[in-house]
Order: sequence, then structure tokens, then C-alpha cells
Amino acid sequence: MFSNDLPTTTSRGTYRIKIYEKEDHRGNMVELTEDSPQVMDQLRSPEMLSCSVLEGYWILYELPNYRGRQYLLRPGQYRRFSEWGSMSGKVGSLRRATDLY
Repeated sequence: MFSNDLPTTTSRGTYRIKIYEKEDHRGNMVELTEDSPQVMDQLRSPEMLSCSVLEGYWILYELPNYRGRQYLLRPGQYRRFSEWGSMSGKVGSLRRATDLY
């Protein structure tokens, strides 16, 4: 990813993401508009295998409480975890990317 592909700031606006327990946007789904330190509490699954970023940019973390590997997701469809660069569907937490430089 090139730095000029990112907005200077996204501190204003809305944030929406739909997360799914299975690939191809199947299975249980949860729509979030706020940060989630424990994704498993929201989805009731240890894995998130696909998602749709509807508004804003989001940061996914491999572990709960915003720890571990991080993945920046732009608006768009992610039909399987490999599309956001992960080796597994394990997602412990996610937060809105409110400032990008």
C-alpha cells in the first residue's frame, strides 16, 4: 500500500463494518459502528472469515484488546481472510482508524 492512497485524516464521518463467521459473507453476521476490544463477544465465534467494510477504515487485531498483528481494511468486500493479508481468520479485536497519516 502506498502512503498517498490513504486519506490524511478520517476523524470525521461514520464507520460501519459487517463481520461474518464464514467465508463469502455467510453464517452469523454482526454490524459494528464502534470499536470492539473482544470480537468474540460480538460474533460468538473464535474466527471472522469474511467482512464488508461499508464506511470508514478499520484496523483488525489478531488478539483481544488491540494486540497482535494488525490489518488495515479499506471500504470494500473481503470474501475470505486472505484478502486482508491474514494467514488465518483469527480476529480478537477491531477498531476504527480515526486518524491516518
